[in-house]
Amino acid sequence: MPESAVPRSVAEHADAVRGLLAGLPAAKGSERLPLLDALGRALAADVLAPGHLPPFANSQMDGYAVRSLDFPHDGGTPGGGAGTGRARLKVVAPIPAGVAPQELTPGSAAPIMTGAMMPAGADAVVPIEQAVPDSFPAPGADAVVDLPPTAARSFVRAAGSDIAAGTLALPAGSSLGPGQLGLLAALGLTEVEVRRPLHVLLVTTGDEVVEPGQALPPGKIHDANGTLLEAAMRQAGLTVSRSAISSDDPAVLLRLLRGRDTGTDLIVTTGGVSKGAYEVVRQAMAEQPVEFLSVAMQPGGPQGIGTFDGVPFLGFPGNPVSCLVSFEMFLRPALSAVFGAPAPRPAPRARLTERLSSPAGKHQLRRASLLPDGTVRLEGGPGSHLVHALAKANALVHVPADVTELEAGAEVEVWML
Repeated sequence: MPESAVPRSVAEHADAVRGLLAGLPAAKGSERLPLLDALGRALAADVLAPGHLPPFANSQMDGYAVRSLDFPHDGGTPGGGAGTGRARLKVVAPIPAGVAPQELTPGSAAPIMTGAMMPAGADAVVPIEQAVPDSFPAPGADAVVDLPPTAARSFVRAAGSDIAAGTLALPAGSSLGPGQLGLLAALGLTEVEVRRPLHVLLVTTGDEVVEPGQALPPGKIHDANGTLLEAAMRQAGLTVSRSAISSDDPAVLLRLLRGRDTGTDLIVTTGGVSKGAYEVVRQAMAEQPVEFLSVAMQPGGPQGIGTFDGVPFLGFPGNPVSCLVSFEMFLRPALSAVFGAPAPRPAPRARLTERLSSPAGKHQLRRASLLPDGTVRLEGGPGSHLVHALAKANALVHVPADVTELEAGAEVEVWML
């Protein structure tokens, strides 16, 4: 397809990548997994709470379970709602967590531990700090306790106050992190239905590229892109297959692509998408519905998008930082939006420790480190070959396309890596 003379905006290309992947979740289906095996995956269906959480009314504090009606009113007698005066109550058997207590009789108070089940008849808890004496009596002691008046439901966690039985616990598409898995475990579940991950074929291209571990002849470089992108994809929950490195011969690349696994859901290549004389990916895709275009972004401007033999295809640039930025800006957010996993990157705002400049009309991404004091320090320059600077960074700083200069102290959006 011919390339447009007008660069596409970052938002427009992000929308295009989401659209490319939109039909894949239904095609992939789902699978049931034990909770811990589902970490980082996305729910395939709504989960309704099978029971109340908490399952019974329990104490929010260490203290005394009481009947609010046992406290005197202005007239000096108990009854008729929350009292206004102190009461001396008989101390009965304590209620530790994990036991089913006996009913609380009128005129008595039961020592109760945090999380322990409220006894029938009790409707409030008085914290131990408010009691006189402010310590529990020894077991078996014939004791009374002086307590201040308390309203019904004070320091009581009602059954279902966290979530009621039959209500929505987690919606389909939720990314399952520790908090979500903890909720499912608290509800008594041991397995969960999750969406199957995408299977990606990742292909590095270029006559100049050799595998790590091999000797470097003159003019050659080791392949960083394969490891860089596979790691990012696996971290995002994808299943990744790597082909051999393709030369700059389009026929070689086509053989690699057509020899892919039958279960491949997405093809991603690195390199060969610019306007040079030996752009192998462009040449190999000449008969395919693939568009090569420029996105108004630095680094990572050259992009390819379409389908290869009916399989969704993304072509990323060849410089290491450019291909990782392309993944972070386009593919990872599309996975989050379409599949529900991985979870979106945390995006705090921070203040620059130094001045920066950015090309007019381009959304610039700079490698940076978010510091403990809430400021953000740039790592290296804007060059897309600076892998050492990338390795030192824990974040990407966003500079919008309409901004060309930012002074030290300016507030910027930061994506944590």
